[in-house]
Amino acid sequence: MAQLSDDCFAFGGPMMSVDEAVAIIAARVAAVPEVERVSLTRADGRILARDLQAPLPLPPFTNSAVDGYAVRGGDLPQGQERAFQIVGRIQAGASAGEAVQGGQAVRIFTGAPMPDGADTVFMQEDVRIDDSGRVVLPAGLKPGANVRPAGEDIALGQAALKAGSRLRPQDVALAAAFGLTHVDVTRRLRVAVFSTGNELVSPGGQRAASQLFDSNRFMLAAMLARLGCEVSDLGIIRDDRAAMADGLKKVASAHDLILTTGGVSTGDEDHVKASVESAGTLVLWRMAIKPGRPVAMGIIGGTPLIGLPGNPVASFVTFVHVVRPTVLALMGAAQQPLLPMPVRSAFAYRKKIGRREYVRVTLHKGDGGMLEVTKFPREGAGLLSSLVDTDGLVELGEEITQVEPGQMVGFLSYARLM
Repeated sequence: MAQLSDDCFAFGGPMMSVDEAVAIIAARVAAVPEVERVSLTRADGRILARDLQAPLPLPPFTNSAVDGYAVRGGDLPQGQERAFQIVGRIQAGASAGEAVQGGQAVRIFTGAPMPDGADTVFMQEDVRIDDSGRVVLPAGLKPGANVRPAGEDIALGQAALKAGSRLRPQDVALAAAFGLTHVDVTRRLRVAVFSTGNELVSPGGQRAASQLFDSNRFMLAAMLARLGCEVSDLGIIRDDRAAMADGLKKVASAHDLILTTGGVSTGDEDHVKASVESAGTLVLWRMAIKPGRPVAMGIIGGTPLIGLPGNPVASFVTFVHVVRPTVLALMGAAQQPLLPMPVRSAFAYRKKIGRREYVRVTLHKGDGGMLEVTKFPREGAGLLSSLVDTDGLVELGEEITQVEPGQMVGFLSYARLM
C-alpha cells in the first residue's frame, strides 16, 4: 500500500483553496511502487510505468506516400514534361528490387519501399503513359516529394511515450507499431468506497418512508472505475462513531485510498471527521469550493482517506477536483490539468469572492455559431437531474463575483472529467 506520514498534508488555516489542496496532493502523495506487465489488449487506460524508447524508427524504412512512379531527383523534368522508361513495379510488402538508373522510373504503390537511387514519387493522377509505354512526367515537382523517410515520425531511441502517461488507444497503436505485445504499467489502485448515514439503504433493499436509496456510492465507484481503479464496495456504514473508526482501521491496510460520502459536515450525526481523528489524523476539512465545502482528508495507518459531501452534486464536483488528482498521483500518473474551454455565457450569475464555484450548464450553438452555455434552471446540490440533464460545468474562479450574458466563461465537459 502507499504509506503516508500523518503530517504530510499539514496545512494551516481554516479553509483551503482548490489549487492549494491539489498542489499538496501532487507534491506529497507517493505512487504505488508495484509494476505489472500487461498485453496491449489490456493496456488502454493504464499508467505507463517506464519511458517507452523507440526500438526501431517509424517508419522503419523509406517508402512511398502515394501510388505513382519513383524516379531520381536529379532526373526531374525542368521546364517541360519528360518521358521515362518503366523498369519495375513495387507493391507494398515487396522488396525494393534493383536500383533506379538515369532516365528510368519504377511503378510504386503506397507504403512500398523506395528503390535505391530514387528519392521522389510522381502521383499516378499527374502522369500519362505514351504510345511506346513510357511514363510521361510533368515539370515542377520538387526532389523528395511524396516520400516518407525512415524515422520521419519517430527516431530510433526516442522516448515515444513518457512514464506516467495514461495510455489511450492511439498510444496502444504506437506500441503496436513498434512490434511490442506488452507494456509495463503500475498496478491498479485499490480503493475502498462506502457511504455513511442511517437515512440510506442500498438499491434493492427495503426502504423505509424516511430513507433514500444510496446513489453516491455507485456514482463514485463508476468514476473510479473509469480512472482504472479496483473498487471495493463496503456498502453503508451506520451513524456510529466507534464502529466507523474501527471500520476505517480495518480497511486501511488492504487499500491505497479510502473514499467515503456523507457525514463530513458539522451536524450531531456527522461522524466521519471525528472517526478519522480517532482512527488516524485529520489533515483537511473544509475547502473554498461550491458545491462541496465540507471535504475531509486524513491519514489512517498510512493510507489516505477522503470524505466527500453527501449531496450528489457536491460529491461529484469534489471527486473531480480532489479525488481525481489524488488517484492520479497515487497511480504515478502525470497530473492532467483540467483546462476549461472558453464559451459564451447565456446566463447571469452572482457569487461570493474568495470561493471557486462550479455551475451546471448545457452547451449549445448560439448566434453566429458560437458555442454558448445555459445554466440549469434550478439550484441545489442534491439534484441528480442537474448532472444528468447538463453537459458540464462552468468554472468560476475565486476572484469572480458575477457573470453577465455574453461574457466568456470556462467550460469543463463531463467527458473530460474522468
